[in-house]
Amino acid sequence: MNDPKLNSVLKWAIENSDASRNDPSAGHDPAAASNPSKGLDPELLASLMGGPSDADLMMESMAAIHSPEVDLENKMVAWDNFEQLIENLDNANNMANLGLWQPLVQKLEDEEAEVRRMALWCIATAVQNNIKSQESLLAVGATPKMVDLAVNDPHQATRKKAVMALSSQVRNYQPGLDEALKHIPEQFKTSDKVDAGDMDAVDEVIHKMREHATKSS
Repeated sequence: MNDPKLNSVLKWAIENSDASRNDPSAGHDPAAASNPSKGLDPELLASLMGGPSDADLMMESMAAIHSPEVDLENKMVAWDNFEQLIENLDNANNMANLGLWQPLVQKLEDEEAEVRRMALWCIATAVQNNIKSQESLLAVGATPKMVDLAVNDPHQATRKKAVMALSSQVRNYQPGLDEALKHIPEQFKTSDKVDAGDMDAVDEVIHKMREHATKSS
């Protein structure tokens, strides 16, 4: 059975061997000697060396976010790490398998505005142009709270991130938009039924919410 990881390493070894034969001086490159793994994919290298996978890092980040022993500054570092990891589509889709949606959504209730903002940011990143994650978010029932934060959170930055998260959740995903419209106040709606594929119609709703969110507290 072919192992794609081993195949990648073999390809890397052959390419570097060819480069060395074609350029004798390459074998005497101090930088190459100090970093023989140069050119290898970092996650592939970590996997081969027994390092933590992205799934491990996602779990560790969420554990730090929820730990009472971790101060706010380091929680913010964990949030940044988590958000960067789920920019990868596969990692975002793996959140459901890892049971990470519920603990993420729980942080929408956090007393710290920065934590609520980061939770919303991560939600927006995970669901953007990603129907699997849009389905996962809908399944955990986060939409009413996201709407509430967009409309009522006392902090402008949090309201704006809530609108961003809602915007990512409802575009091209009719069940997500239908659920949002059940909770969005009438003043922001153009209709109780909007086509999620009609970007102009969706934009009209989101624009009204964004205008409200950007007002000074």
